[in-house]
Amino acid sequence: MALKTIEEYIEVIYTLEMGSGRAHTTDIALILNIKPPSVTQMLQKLHDLDLVIYEPYRGAKLTPSGMKMAEELMYKHKTLIEFFKIIGIDKETAEIDACQIEHHVAAKTMKQLSKFIEFIQKAPCEPVWLKHFEYFDKTGKRKKCNLK
Repeated sequence: MALKTIEEYIEVIYTLEMGSGRAHTTDIALILNIKPPSVTQMLQKLHDLDLVIYEPYRGAKLTPSGMKMAEELMYKHKTLIEFFKIIGIDKETAEIDACQIEHHVAAKTMKQLSKFIEFIQKAPCEPVWLKHFEYFDKTGKRKKCNLK
């Protein structure tokens, strides 16, 4: 069973659980665009891995280890989206790309990316190089830099 598949299920269960207190098989199937029997099989596997508490006909809830995994995934997702916004990616594309990349990025990389984003957002003044990048992104041309 692929880690990406597990993580996708954990994210969906987390979102549903946060919204309605429990993730029902039919809701998971709709979101992931798969058949309910496949969801049931996966929920049983996630239950065996101690990531969810699965009760037939009632749905699933995350265990503490499942919740930890979900929170780490949400952190990655939000961090990637924030980075994409900084470099000028539209919201829809940022969402799609974050959903793909978050399953393949090392924790060390995410930590550094998060530090980079925090540095930019909390800079005492807007970084000149960021304005230069925005100009380059729009025009394909570089601005002259007057640093002395």
